[in-house]
Amino acid sequence: MNTPFDHRQIRRAFSRSASSYDAAAALQHEVEQRLLESLEYLGERVPEVVLDVGSGPAHAAAAMRKRWPRAQVIALDLALPMLRQARKQAGWWKPFARVCADARALPLADNSVDVLFTNLCLQWVEDLPAVFAGFRRVLKPGGLLLCSTFGPETLIELRDAFAQADAVPHVSRFPPIAQFGDALLMSGFRDPVVDRDRFTLTYADLPALMRELRAMGATNALQSRRHTLTGRSRFAAASAAYEAFRHEDGKLPSTWEVIYAHAWAPAPGAPIREDGHEVAAVPLSAIPIRRRGG
Repeated sequence: MNTPFDHRQIRRAFSRSASSYDAAAALQHEVEQRLLESLEYLGERVPEVVLDVGSGPAHAAAAMRKRWPRAQVIALDLALPMLRQARKQAGWWKPFARVCADARALPLADNSVDVLFTNLCLQWVEDLPAVFAGFRRVLKPGGLLLCSTFGPETLIELRDAFAQADAVPHVSRFPPIAQFGDALLMSGFRDPVVDRDRFTLTYADLPALMRELRAMGATNALQSRRHTLTGRSRFAAASAAYEAFRHEDGKLPSTWEVIYAHAWAPAPGAPIREDGHEVAAVPLSAIPIRRRGG
């Protein structure tokens, strides 16, 4: 299968960044906290099994284990070193399971999970409907899916700067909010609600931004990437192009668009497709979208 992402490179990048991730990933932690607030949609329901997909160092898994002490909480990640970091969150008094696996092929039984939580993992997935179908498979009927991903405006300044310096892409193109909502419906999820945030982080210069991206594992994982080091001349050209974005306060901005969604697994036996068409041909305008400032 020809895919835009090199998943071995994704695993390598996050494995290398396991020890530095927490210190660099302030935005990821903020998004995680906002996504955890959506657990309130469960009301008084207490889940039996909770799955954190793309858990990283598993702060969310630890928070959900604390919230529901009797639940079985599973932290799942592609990078084994991340799960070793996650062990620090799983104290002996509130342990949770750690599983090294791919979000695209969950090694869990059908209808076994009450809550599936995934924070900023899906931007590394090329076939969202297929992954959501896998999520739906493991969720119990009426189970809750909470997810977030980066939208197409993410790192737009960096993308533009490198595009002026190099014909080879350096930044992934993330799916727009309409595509995200459509994928949920195509996979048979019910009552999806999609939110959007826009954050602007600032840096002294381009090397500072690149160092932070490497520290959190967010390196270029495109199959079409240049497989040699970016030359000094290209990097200098990209730095010069990025200068056009510098704010009056002397800082370079970096835009991050975050898409959040929650949806419910359907009743037993609900088909994903009928006669080659999506079950619910619902336009995006019918999906509630709440836009919030970053």
